[in-house]
Amino acid sequence: MSSKKYKVLVLTDHRKHSIHNSLYPIVREMLSHDRCLSVDIANRGIAANDGFYKDMDPSKLMVMSALDDFRFTDAHHVLGRADLINVADHKSYDLVLLRLPRPISDEFLLWIESIFKNATIVNRPSGIIKTSNKSYLLNFPKCCAPMKHVQSIDEVLAYSSDQAIVLKPLREYGGRGLLKISEGRVDDGSDIHSAKEYLPTIEKTLEEEGYLAMKFLKNVDQGDKRIIVVGGDIMGSSLRLPAKDSWLCNVAQGGKTVSSPITEEERDYIYHISPYLQAEGILMYGVDTLVNDDGLRVISEINTLSIGGFEDAQQYSGKPIIKITVEKIFDQCN
Repeated sequence: MSSKKYKVLVLTDHRKHSIHNSLYPIVREMLSHDRCLSVDIANRGIAANDGFYKDMDPSKLMVMSALDDFRFTDAHHVLGRADLINVADHKSYDLVLLRLPRPISDEFLLWIESIFKNATIVNRPSGIIKTSNKSYLLNFPKCCAPMKHVQSIDEVLAYSSDQAIVLKPLREYGGRGLLKISEGRVDDGSDIHSAKEYLPTIEKTLEEEGYLAMKFLKNVDQGDKRIIVVGGDIMGSSLRLPAKDSWLCNVAQGGKTVSSPITEEERDYIYHISPYLQAEGILMYGVDTLVNDDGLRVISEINTLSIGGFEDAQQYSGKPIIKITVEKIFDQCN
């Protein structure tokens, strides 16, 4: 095992964080690891970093050093007590941990990969571009519910003519922008609209990028399971149940989490897809599954950008998932 100590940079945005965000326990575990020299936080959520994040100027990188008690606070403007400093040499970092939610452009991700080309980046930005797009699921039809990439109102209406479907924006996360289409109506999670009136409002996005249209699974009330995978190994899982009278399971959309074991079919799916993800430089990812009409769980989403659910999975599994994850992250640097 290498005795080298690694200098870590975390790229994140605190503005939509909550007490459930996995970043905080991961960073605290990093700080206690014997291979960690330091952890700096570069926060997209502060104006001082506009030069780095918006202008893509590496000389404008502003960071705060994370301390041992690094944690989420309701103050929502402090990600460490140390002073904000300008990094003289961004190439001094050995490891870059990406914890950036959308919106994040492909151009920015590729730029990050280029300026930190001598560092280990978790996950690899070019791999994130490919695998975080929801259309990536189309590569694994045997693991998923029936789905199709749609790029016009006519395609949406045709695909929903004999079944209820869910439209997923290709680059959103956390349940944002999901639409249920059924019997000529659109359910956006808070209100019901006429499809003929609502669909023209998303026509531009449909034509420019499209949506992933997935068969609506009637057993959604049985919950959306988040499975955490690191280095091809299943770490643990948690089951997110929808709020009463809702079909949205995500915690950010009002759901709650409970314990749930991983099924045999879920293990088979993960063992099938992991080699493809690892080939794209994806060390850790989250898989979401739903129960299909046959009572079996199928993949509904793969998250490789800003993966949540670590603490819930750790709580329900009884395993030190965060510690194992950090060990695997540092192993990538060897």
